[in-house]
This record gives sequence, C-alpha cells and structure tokens, in this order.
Amino acid sequence: MAETLDAEKVRKVAVLARLKLSEAEIGDYATKLGNILKYVDTLNEVNTEGVVPMVHAVELSNVFRADEVQPSLPRAAALQNAPKTDGTFFLVPQILEDK
Repeated sequence: MAETLDAEKVRKVAVLARLKLSEAEIGDYATKLGNILKYVDTLNEVNTEGVVPMVHAVELSNVFRADEVQPSLPRAAALQNAPKTDGTFFLVPQILEDK
C-alpha cells in the first residue's frame, strides 16, 4: 500500500486538521508523512499469527482511591478569605449576558 503522498493529499489532510501550511511545509510534510506510511507498511509485514490483540501495551490498573463521604470544610471557613461573599456564596463578576 506504500503510495507516494503528493501535495494535494497533504493539503487535504491539512484542511481536515485545520492547519495552515506554506508550500515549503507541504513539500516537507509530503516527504515525512510518506516515510511514516512506508514504515507502517513495514510493520504490516510482521507475522502476528497467534498474537492476542491488546488494547494497551502494558497492563493498566486503577490508581484512584475509593470514593468515600468525608466531612467537608465548614462554609464560614471556606468563605473567610473570599474577596466578596454574601455570607452563603462566593460573589464573582458576571460573565454571561442575561437573555
């Protein structure tokens, strides 16, 4: 499948990726992407008969702690250093328009 990447294909990929490329970059990327495709063709020649497909190359495990309810910070302590508060909530500048 190793096909040469021409400038038009690189332009199409650039449009899909929303990249602005100069003509020099298009030529450069045509060469680089072509080399990547040739390497993938080389990898396709490797005998993978009997190899079980994997999602990841290394075993993954969950490193998160259990989600347990714990006492939270008292409201007064949370608000004590706030620049503006109404005693119940933080007061921040409005950033969205009313409709």
